[in-house]
Amino acid sequence: MKLTRRSAIAVTAASFAGVPRFLRPAVADDAERHGISAFGELKYPADFPHFDFVNPNAPKGGMFSQIGPSRQFNQNFNTFNSLNSYILRGDAAQGMQMTFATLMARAADEPDAVYGFAARAVKISDDGLTYRYLMRPEAKFHDGTALTAADVAFSLTTLKKDGHPIITQFMRDFISAEAADDATVVVKFAEKRARDVPLFVAGMPIFSKAYYTKRPFDESTLEIPLGSGAYKVGRFESGRFIEFERVRDWWGEKLPVAVGMNNFDTLRFEYYRDRDVGFEGFTGKSYLFREEFTSRIWATRYNFPALRDGRVKRDELADDTPSGAQGWFINTRRKKFAHPKFREALNYAFDFEWTNKNIMYGSYQRTHSVFQNSDMMAEGKPTPEELALLEPFRSQLPNEVFAEPFVPPVSDGSGQDRALLRKATQLLQEAGYVIKDGKRVAPGGERLSIEFLIEEPSFQPHHMPFIKNLGTIGIDASLRIIDATQMQARTNDFDFDVVIQRFGFSTTPGDSLRSYFSSQAATLKGSQNLAGISNPAIDSLIEKIIAANDRATMVTACRALDRVIRAGQYWVPHWYKASHWIAYWDVFARPQGKPRFSRGIPDTWWYDRERASKIERAG
Repeated sequence: MKLTRRSAIAVTAASFAGVPRFLRPAVADDAERHGISAFGELKYPADFPHFDFVNPNAPKGGMFSQIGPSRQFNQNFNTFNSLNSYILRGDAAQGMQMTFATLMARAADEPDAVYGFAARAVKISDDGLTYRYLMRPEAKFHDGTALTAADVAFSLTTLKKDGHPIITQFMRDFISAEAADDATVVVKFAEKRARDVPLFVAGMPIFSKAYYTKRPFDESTLEIPLGSGAYKVGRFESGRFIEFERVRDWWGEKLPVAVGMNNFDTLRFEYYRDRDVGFEGFTGKSYLFREEFTSRIWATRYNFPALRDGRVKRDELADDTPSGAQGWFINTRRKKFAHPKFREALNYAFDFEWTNKNIMYGSYQRTHSVFQNSDMMAEGKPTPEELALLEPFRSQLPNEVFAEPFVPPVSDGSGQDRALLRKATQLLQEAGYVIKDGKRVAPGGERLSIEFLIEEPSFQPHHMPFIKNLGTIGIDASLRIIDATQMQARTNDFDFDVVIQRFGFSTTPGDSLRSYFSSQAATLKGSQNLAGISNPAIDSLIEKIIAANDRATMVTACRALDRVIRAGQYWVPHWYKASHWIAYWDVFARPQGKPRFSRGIPDTWWYDRERASKIERAG
C-alpha cells in the first residue's frame, strides 16, 4: 500500500514549541482537509472517487444473513433486548451502528485513516486542539429532517456524559462540541490529548437532537431510534433475529466513502445460544454466511451435501491485523489472586499442546502477547530505547521485565506434563499456598478454589483438562455456564474469578489501551480491564504510546508495555490464527481482493442473482 503525505507548508520551529509532531497540522490552519489519520498519512487524495477495495459498479439488492462475528459496547453475541447500543444498560442488537452516520468514515485499507462522511471536510487549529467540521448540506435523518452541526454537538456531548463507560473513557480528552452555525461544528480537545481521540470522536454516531428531546437517551429500549445511515432497523424478534433495510435514495449513496458499499437490500443477524445449533442452521440455509470460530466444526463438519455439490463455498482469508489477545483473564481484584506467582502457576497447569491437538485439530498457534501477530510484540531482551522507558520503574517491576519476555511453557503434549505441574507446585509453595489435608490453602488458611465462567457450552471441552490439572496440584476448580444476559451483568460488575476475553488492537493503538489496562479502568464498571490491572508503570507506558510522535516511537513503547503485562501474569494466554475461516451459500460476488485491515464483509460484497437462481434450481 502506497501512502502519500498531505502537502506540508513551511513553519517556524517556534510556532510549535512544545507541541508533539502528531498534533502539528501538516497544512495551514484554514485549509480544509478531506481526511485525517494518527500520523498525518493519507492514501487517498481529496478528489478520490471511491476506495480501491470496492467494486464501484456493484449491483444493489438481495439479502446477506449471518451470525454476527463482532460486537461493540453493550452488544451481545447470543441475544438482545435493546436497540440502544451506546449505553451500559441492556443487551443491544448487533449492527445498530449501521443506522447512524458519523462525521468521517474509515478506510479499511489504511491503518487508521478516516475520510469525510457527514462532514465534507475539517479544519484543524495550529495546536491540534480545535477541529472545525464542515457539514454536508445534503445530510438527512431517515424522517427527512436535516442533520446539522447542532445534532453533532448534542451527540458528542451526550455520549461523553451518558454513554457506555468505554465511550466516556475514550472521550476523556474531548472537551466540548458546539455548533457555530448549522453547517459548522467546533470540537475541542484537551492539551496533550491522546493521538487517536479525534479519530474516535469522528467515528461516533450522530443522533437527532430533536428526537432525544422527547426521550431519555440512557434508556434501554426496543423503540427503533431515528438514524441517518445507509440502513435502518426493519423486522426483528428480540433475542432471535434483527433485519436492517437499505435506505432507498439515501443521501450518502454517492459519497466516495460509500460508493461500492452497502450493496444488500437487507442485512440480517441471527442469534443462537449454542454454536452447534447455529451450525445446523447454516447447513439448513437458515442464514447465508458464516465465519467459523470452532476448529472442531471446521475440521469435521464441513462435509454436508450442499458443500459437496458446490452450493456452499468455504475459504480462508488472511488476517493482517494484530491478532491480539485471547485467554483466561484472572480477576486480581480478589485477594486470592493477588500473588503473581500464584497466577503464573496457572500457566503451568494449562496444557496447550494437548488441547490444540486433541480438541482443536492442531489449528492454532499459542498466544504470547497482547499485540500478537504484529511488530508491537516484545521479543528478546529490551532494547536501549525500551530500557529508557522501563528504568524509572525498575524498583516496582519484577526482574523478568528486564530479561526475555514471559513465554507460556511448552508441554510434552500428554495432557498432564509432570515437569510443568511440579513447576506449578513450586510456584504455589513460594507464594505461600500450601497443601493442608490434601487441599491447597491460601496464606490465611482459606481453601483455594477457582470458578471459570462461560456463556456457551462450546468452550467446555477446553476447560475440563485444565480443571483436572488444577485439581492435581490441589486447587478446587469448577466451570459454570450462565446465560448471556447474566454473563454481561457479571463481567460489567467484575463479579467473577476467571473469564475468557478476546480483544485485538489496531495497528495504531492509543486511547483504547486505557480501557483494557489502566488503573482508572480497573475500577470503572463496564470497562474492558477484566483482570483489574492497576500498575503505575503500565499507566505511564500507555501515556507514552498515546503521546508518541511517530510510529517507531509508538512501537518501542508498545513493546515495553507488552513486557510489563506479560510479566504481571494477569492471564493464561489461549491461542490464535492469522486468518478468517468463512463459508457461504454461493449467492454472493465480491471484489478480487479484500481490504488489508478488514474482512470487507458484508460491506463490499453483493448479491449475485444469477448464482442465486442456480442455487434455487439445484435445490
